[in-house]
Amino acid sequence: MWGRALAVESWPRLRRLHAVKPLADLRVLAVIPGNGAGASMIFTRRQIDSLARLGVDVCTMYLNSRMSLVGLWQEWLRLRREIRNYRPQIVHAHYGTVTAFLCAIATTRPLVVTFRGSDLNSNPEIGFLRARLSFLLSQIAARRATQVICVSRQLQSRLWSSRRERALVVPDGVDLDLFRPLPKLQARARLGWEADVPIILFNTSEQPRAKGIDLVKAAIKVAEQRVPRLDLAILDGTVPPHEVPLYLSAADCVALASFREGSPNIVKEALACNVPVVSVDVGDVAERLAGVYPSRIVERDPVEFGNALADIVAAGLRSNGREVVTTCSEKSVAERIRGVYDWIIHGQNGTACDVSTHAGVSNTEYSSHA
Repeated sequence: MWGRALAVESWPRLRRLHAVKPLADLRVLAVIPGNGAGASMIFTRRQIDSLARLGVDVCTMYLNSRMSLVGLWQEWLRLRREIRNYRPQIVHAHYGTVTAFLCAIATTRPLVVTFRGSDLNSNPEIGFLRARLSFLLSQIAARRATQVICVSRQLQSRLWSSRRERALVVPDGVDLDLFRPLPKLQARARLGWEADVPIILFNTSEQPRAKGIDLVKAAIKVAEQRVPRLDLAILDGTVPPHEVPLYLSAADCVALASFREGSPNIVKEALACNVPVVSVDVGDVAERLAGVYPSRIVERDPVEFGNALADIVAAGLRSNGREVVTTCSEKSVAERIRGVYDWIIHGQNGTACDVSTHAGVSNTEYSSHA
């Protein structure tokens, strides 16, 4: 978690960042891939809502077509028109690859790029050439950006060296009002689940292979040697976002086995609901679970994974996750993003240190345990 401790050499710069007086009228164009329907980029949409509550005037644009050359040309023209009409002070691309690249070549205005996971990580769900092209477009956009944000240190390490040390690490926030502990039996009754059957919750989204479904199924078989009846409930992206807290509270444990991640939101959401987590060491999960009990980081081994699941189910305890994850609240994250915006604008106006000085705050990943 981040909130209390940070690298000593970064503290003076961060203090200057928060000392910058917020602008009264700050316009930001937020560019998001997809159409904004359902659970698509829900964490980004929530971040934008949090920024709006802090007084940022955010205009959201969804890139609807990103694959064909004709579609890309049309979206680039539409983005140019939006920038010309809205006249934002900052353009914020909330994903890398084509989204960030189009923003980079559409305007000379200050550009913030947030990398969230598969835009820099390899993705087994797509072809090799497409994956390499996506990675290249992300790196080009990062070189153009005024400020790069990565949601984890692991993701930051994927940047080319010329941008790596200038990137800011800020995980996505969690809505602590929506994600809060509910009595397990009450949640199960509302879902129609059996009251006495241990249930492991696993989020595949729309990428079951990349999320490690095979490992989790193998681990469940191992756990069943000690827990004779154990069910696996899968979140496949069809559950409405506002119902996810209900599924979390109904589960005994959340499993995560992804090959690549940025800062998986399901982990922070589970912590906010005090639900134990068993996960491989991926993305920033080890940092998120530090100080959380019961929860476990395991090797990518079905026996170790399965035994960890069995241990947690047998203990029958809720975790202390909520008290640890509070510093990852949406409000805290939005305040830091707002601080980045204000710094960029003030820096360009010559009223604060140069933006490049702020960008040197590369290791401002906070920890709740100094």
